Amino acid sequence: VSDASGCSMIALLHTGAAKFPPNLLPRARQAVCSLLPAGVFKGYSSIVSRKLASHGFGASMAAMSSFPPQRYHYFLVLDFEATCDKPQIHPQEIIEFPILKLNGRTMEIESTFHMYVQPVVHPQLTPFCTELTGIIQGMVDGQPSLQQVLERVDEWMAKEGLLDPSVKSIFVTCGDWDLKVMLPGQCQYLGLPVADYFKQWINLKKAYSFAMGSWPKNGLLDMNKGLNLQHIGRPHSGIDDCKNIANIMKTLAHRGFIFKQTSKPF
Repeated sequence: VSDASGCSMIALLHTGAAKFPPNLLPRARQAVCSLLPAGVFKGYSSIVSRKLASHGFGASMAAMSSFPPQRYHYFLVLDFEATCDKPQIHPQEIIEFPILKLNGRTMEIESTFHMYVQPVVHPQLTPFCTELTGIIQGMVDGQPSLQQVLERVDEWMAKEGLLDPSVKSIFVTCGDWDLKVMLPGQCQYLGLPVADYFKQWINLKKAYSFAMGSWPKNGLLDMNKGLNLQHIGRPHSGIDDCKNIANIMKTLAHRGFIFKQTSKPF
């Protein structure tokens, strides 16, 4: 096998990886590598690594070969916590606003945005809300308003290069509530615009059901159980929920799953 044809075989294996069942993919790679002369795979690895580095991804060949490429450069994992009570109070207001920037090549967290938000309609948190989310009154008192936090999100997005039209990114949430109901509903109540980047997202519950063939009725708890993952932190902590979402996404990606937008266009 010539060097050129050998590299072509490896490239074909990578681009077609999504078509292989995850349990058969290592055998297929091993079979291809056994046909190659010494140094071809190593040389190809070096070429791919340099190519990725030149585009700012910095992904190692090991990461590259462990799962097929995603459609997005970055996934923006988001999970709001909001004012709540039993019976439910209206309007609900966002009190925790976390985002994790996940590299689409490595599925590793590269940056974090995390702020608490001062509620204005119901400024006093209920005991139920504190018990559910772990957020106490002192964590929201004196914090920026939602309008100010949204301005800081935009600044963070710009700083991270996420507003560049050539960079493909998409938000990921556990359900549709965060970006279909909560954010647009509160923005409408306050007379605030909703940035276009909040208008498309991936619902992790739908992605999980596509990948695993079952619907996670209990959300993150069911998904962690189905993938044999340890739950990170406490349930209903926004930042901890984001870490769990990221961990689930990384696990599914390593199994060969390709994430796609699940929301319908506004």
